[in-house]
Amino acid sequence: MLHGRSQDKGDALLKELRAETGNQKLSYLLADFARLSDIHALAEQAAGLDRLDVLVNNAGIGVELDRQESWDGHELTFQVDYLAAYVLAVKLAPLLTRSAPARIVNVSSAGQAPINFDDVMLRRRWDGVQAYCQAKLAQIMLTIDLAETLQGTGVTVNALHPASYMPTKMVVNLFTPQSTVAEGMRHTLRLITDPEVADVTGTYFNRSEKSRASSQAYDGAARARLRAVSEELTGVPFPVAV
Repeated sequence: MLHGRSQDKGDALLKELRAETGNQKLSYLLADFARLSDIHALAEQAAGLDRLDVLVNNAGIGVELDRQESWDGHELTFQVDYLAAYVLAVKLAPLLTRSAPARIVNVSSAGQAPINFDDVMLRRRWDGVQAYCQAKLAQIMLTIDLAETLQGTGVTVNALHPASYMPTKMVVNLFTPQSTVAEGMRHTLRLITDPEVADVTGTYFNRSEKSRASSQAYDGAARARLRAVSEELTGVPFPVAV
């Protein structure tokens, strides 16, 4: 199942992939992560599947030059890069558990910054780098919390920095590319399929190596504050157990 926010692009991609692979079971789900209602609808649609082996939270936006808000009034980067991953991972955790062994892979970044819980939406002091980096750290904090909650269910939860400055649309307008998309794809695919990491959970990887995230990720009180913020903003309670 593929996700995107353009039906035309989705149809074209399905046509291309079906021709290349011969796989007619591919499907495309439409959702704009700037709308929480779209994120919830996507989660509900996926939750109706018979099984789900892997959830990859990869969609996101990069460093924005100006502060933007989602349709829901939230700082856009925080919603698209983090809150969407929160809603999907939490709401699909029961299906993943029933499908176990299963995996959640959160595509994060080496660019990480502590969350300022007094101004999560950066209304007082906007900074595009801070917006991106705090959302990516929030993904890793979610990874650690959800891995603890799902311990023993057969569902693993890991995060990774796939590669640095791949030549994607979010990079080329602001930075000089340093890595290839193929490299990032390879490291992401490893966490999806490699038997060697089948039992690894709650871990942040820098490319293919286990690494240490920014220190706030390991602060239990900070993660509890993030869970409370996430629940309030999305209306989705973090599970005590699945």
